[in-house]
Amino acid sequence: MSSLKLTGVRKSYGNLEVIKGVDLEIKSKEFVVFVGPSGCGKSTLLRMIAGLEHISAGDLEIGGQRMNEVDPSKRGIAMVFQSYALYPHMTVRENMGFALRFAGVAKDQIAIQVQEAARILALEPLLDRVPKELSGGQRQRVAIGRAIVRNPQVFLFDEPLSNLDAELRVHMRIEIARLHKELQTTIVYVTHDQVEAMTLADTIVVLRDGRIEQVGRPLDLYDNPANLFVAGFIGSPRMNFMAGRVTASGQGSITVELTHQGKAQVTVPVAGTAPAIGDAVTVGLRAEHFGAAGAGGADIHLDIDVAEHLGSTSYIYANTKTGEQIIIEREESRNELDRESITVSIDPDRAYLFDAQGLRIQ
Repeated sequence: MSSLKLTGVRKSYGNLEVIKGVDLEIKSKEFVVFVGPSGCGKSTLLRMIAGLEHISAGDLEIGGQRMNEVDPSKRGIAMVFQSYALYPHMTVRENMGFALRFAGVAKDQIAIQVQEAARILALEPLLDRVPKELSGGQRQRVAIGRAIVRNPQVFLFDEPLSNLDAELRVHMRIEIARLHKELQTTIVYVTHDQVEAMTLADTIVVLRDGRIEQVGRPLDLYDNPANLFVAGFIGSPRMNFMAGRVTASGQGSITVELTHQGKAQVTVPVAGTAPAIGDAVTVGLRAEHFGAAGAGGADIHLDIDVAEHLGSTSYIYANTKTGEQIIIEREESRNELDRESITVSIDPDRAYLFDAQGLRIQ
């Protein structure tokens, strides 16, 4: 069993509380990604699971056993850090087998486990090299191999790709996804990069200020964010937000006048309790959901700031008259990208609504 459970977990440094009551269950063999902005507590939470940080309150269970006071070496976990932390005077083979040698494992068994890890990570031709003879991606694979040979219940990854260039990051994402598929073990992975989270995770845990904002499958978070923060954090580019005010409330819908778009109004379906007329709300729309002018919904006029041409897809960075930045995605058609302004429509069926506290209105 390699399941993991946190119940009411808190972490304080003196009077400063950085983890503020986390409840989370991670299933055996699940790939879970902690994501959030810098300072949200994701690495601290990971280090608490590893035993590198003391748990101030609450309980941590791994495989059904309470682990709060258990030594890190006896928790059945292996951790891969942001820095490779390889011994420069040791070969790849020696680096990967060091923890086993330190634990008193027999030499022949160490050789078998190192060879198997090298096969999985395609490191066999590099086993007799020292770290200075390796590329950044190869060094990171050695660090992962050093974790694999320990045959842990749970793998912990703390921003392992942040030191790599863009191309290597993509390659290593694929390698880590393949590794999880082959090893069939539980992985808890920390990153500030939501693209990594979306492409790797079975489940994403979105953190802010030491609290969990939302937990769910990647596309569930993308399609159904619980609040303004999750909506703006999950997705690349981010969701667009426009200030508005409720002007009418009908059966199953409300009409919102966009504050910075003159008299532009959009009528959005609402299944639950609708806000009152006059209430301030925020309208959200993904970059790919803007329609052509006159396509229905509310037409808005924007001044184009910059257009990014990425081949089959282009992004238009535009602004309202009062400075709200709007990002519009366009595929194939490029005839509008070199203009100074653009008019687009808001599809009411694709629009999201958030109340004054940032909570989703559904």
